[in-house]
Amino acid sequence: MKIKILIADDHSLMRVGLDALFSHQKDMAVVGLACDGVEAVALARERRPDVIVMDLMMPKMNGVEATRLVRQSVPETKVLILTSFGTAPELAKAVASGASGAFIKSTPTEDLLAAVRTIAAGGKAFPDEVRQMIDDNRQLSDLTDRQLEILAAATRGLTTSDIARQLDISVSGVLKHFTVIFEKLGVANRTEAVALALNRQMLKAAGRH
Repeated sequence: MKIKILIADDHSLMRVGLDALFSHQKDMAVVGLACDGVEAVALARERRPDVIVMDLMMPKMNGVEATRLVRQSVPETKVLILTSFGTAPELAKAVASGASGAFIKSTPTEDLLAAVRTIAAGGKAFPDEVRQMIDDNRQLSDLTDRQLEILAAATRGLTTSDIARQLDISVSGVLKHFTVIFEKLGVANRTEAVALALNRQMLKAAGRH
């Protein structure tokens, strides 16, 4: 029995490339191509694939919502997310919605093929770099809106006094927030917190500017 695969990606080049890759495998068969999340859900219900290779960011309906609907209506179908860097919040939501694996689009083809086979067999496939993206987002989601505001201000180079004036709170209040932020992010000081946020694009990914 061949693994039935549905490909969902809004870029035709990706669809064509993935179609060629999977179609050349003796144990795989592509049963459909979708250009957005709405079409992916419709085709999943119609063709009952074993695995959907799902782009995370698509028009009409993104991979998060499509994954949730597929897992609800076609629970036997597994979802493998393909993503780019800088989409950690959406990636974490997709995993929470039932995705069985996630890979960066630059992943070697051998690893992607192995992941499809693992997921089709009922396993999970999350490489270290993807796990790190999800962990980064979990750190960010632990912060309150006010703490996110303060961290975002710090990444823009504002001083503690500047932040206090901008948010209309006391300097001591800002310092207390920083103490909690350091604990939640697992860093020792403001410099490390700012570096973590910038290097991993935590605030950019969450749309918190």
